[in-house]
Amino acid sequence: MELPVLNDTPASGGGCSSHSCGTTDDQLGHLTDEIRAKVENHPCYSEDAHHYFARMHVAVAPACNIQCHYCNRKYDCANESRPGVVSELLTPDQAVKKTMAVAANIPQMTVLGIAGPGDPLANPERTFETFRQLSQDAPDIKLCVSTNGLALPDSVEELSKHNIDHVTITINCVDPEIGAQIYPWIFWENKRIKGVEGAKILIEQQQKGLEMLVAKGILVKVNSVMIPGVNDKHLAEVSKIVKAKGAFLHNVMPLIAEAEHGTFYGVMGQRSPTQEELMELQDACSGDMNMMRHCRQCRADAVGLLGEDRGDEFTLDKIEDMEIDYQAAMEKRKVIHEAIAEEMHSKRAAKAESVAKHAAEAKLTTRPVLMAVATSGQGVINQHFGHAKEFLIYEASPEGVRFMSHRKTDLYCSGDDTCGDGESVLQRTIRALEGCEAVLCSKIGYEPWDMLEQAGIAPNGEHAMEPIEDAVMAVYKEMAAAGKLDEAKAEYRATA
Repeated sequence: MELPVLNDTPASGGGCSSHSCGTTDDQLGHLTDEIRAKVENHPCYSEDAHHYFARMHVAVAPACNIQCHYCNRKYDCANESRPGVVSELLTPDQAVKKTMAVAANIPQMTVLGIAGPGDPLANPERTFETFRQLSQDAPDIKLCVSTNGLALPDSVEELSKHNIDHVTITINCVDPEIGAQIYPWIFWENKRIKGVEGAKILIEQQQKGLEMLVAKGILVKVNSVMIPGVNDKHLAEVSKIVKAKGAFLHNVMPLIAEAEHGTFYGVMGQRSPTQEELMELQDACSGDMNMMRHCRQCRADAVGLLGEDRGDEFTLDKIEDMEIDYQAAMEKRKVIHEAIAEEMHSKRAAKAESVAKHAAEAKLTTRPVLMAVATSGQGVINQHFGHAKEFLIYEASPEGVRFMSHRKTDLYCSGDDTCGDGESVLQRTIRALEGCEAVLCSKIGYEPWDMLEQAGIAPNGEHAMEPIEDAVMAVYKEMAAAGKLDEAKAEYRATA
C-alpha cells in the first residue's frame, strides 16, 4: 500500500539511517517477539523504525546530581543541537499539553522522552507527574527516560508503575579511576563527593539500577561518550559488562567538545574522536553488544524525526491556541501507524529477497568502501546534495551493505557561502565526507560535482528514489567492475 506522508513540511535534511543487511532490523533479530513489539516502532531503539517514526523530548528536569566534564547545560540556545540544550523549560502541565499537540500534528510520533536538561531522576516530582498524566491522557505514546543512573535504584519501582518500557543509562566507565577523569563530583546524600570516591558511588548505582530494571522487564539502552585518551580503550569492557547484566543496546557517541560550548573539556582542548576512531570502537564493541549507530545526540527538547528538529513549531505561545481533539488524533495515529507497519513489513521482505540475490551472485573479493547518502527518510535516496544537513554513511563490501554513521554538515544551498573561518560551506561539506569514495543523492549541481571529483569522491545522482542498500550495492558492483576496488583493505583504511 502507499505510505502516508510522514512529514507535513518539506524535506529539511532530517535523515534516517538504515539497518544492516538482514531480513529484519539486525538490532532486533535476536529478541523475543514480546520485546521486539516494544521497540519496533521506537526510533531511538530501532534503526529500522527511525526511517518512519518520530520522537520528542520534554524539558521538565532542570537539576542535575552530577557534574560531567563534557556537559554545560544551556536553556536558551535555539541554534545548538546537542544534549542539555533547551529553549523553554516546561512544567509538567505544559509538557503534557505540548506532547498532545505534537502527537496530533505529527501522527507518526510514537515516543515521548524526558532527558533533561538536567537528570530526570534528580527531578522526580516533575518527571513522574509528567509521566503520570501522559499514561492517563495519551496511552498510545511510549514513555522513556534517560538518566545518569545515580538516583536510578531509588526510582525503579516508580518507573515500573507508568507506561515506561525503555530506560537509557549513560555509563561512561566501570573503573572509578577513569570515572574521576570524567566526573569532577556527584551530589549524594546531601553531600558533594569528589574524585574517585564519587565516581565509585556513581558506577555502583548505575550497575545496581541496570540490574533492577532488567529484573522488572524494562528494556535498557546504555549510552557511552567516547573521550579519546580517557575512556576510549575502556568502553569495550563497559560493553561486555552491561550486556552481561541485561542491556540490549549500546550507543557509543562521540564527545562534543567545541570550546564555544563552555564545557571543561572544550575549554581545556580535549579533542573529539575522528569518524574513523568512532567506527573502529563501535565495531570493537559490537562483538559483545548490539550497537546503535544512528544516534543524533538530540537536544533535551527535540521534536520530529531523528536528524530534524521541529520544536519551533510547538513553542508554548504557539500551542496555547491549538484546539486538540486527542481522541480523533489517536484514531488517525492508529491508521497511520498500521500503514507504516505494513510498509515496513513489505520493505523488509523486499530487502530479504535482495540480500538473498546478492548472496547468490556474490563473487566479489574486493575491499570495503564507504559511501555517503543524502536522504530525508523512508530508506530511499530522495534528497538533493545541496539540501542535506547530514549524510548517512554506509559501508559496502562483498558481505553486503551496512549503516556506519551519520555526518552533520552545513546547508550548502542556504545562501550563505562562508563558515566564518575562510572555508566555504561547500568545502566544509566535502571535508566532512572524508574517507568516502562516493556520494549518492537525488540531484547535484555542477560546482559540487566538480569539487567532489577533485576530492576523490565520485558524485552519483543515478539512483534517485531507490532503496539505499540496493543503490549502494549497485554502485559498489559498478566500482568493482571498473577495477577501482583492487587495493587491499588495510591500504584503504590507512588513506581514508
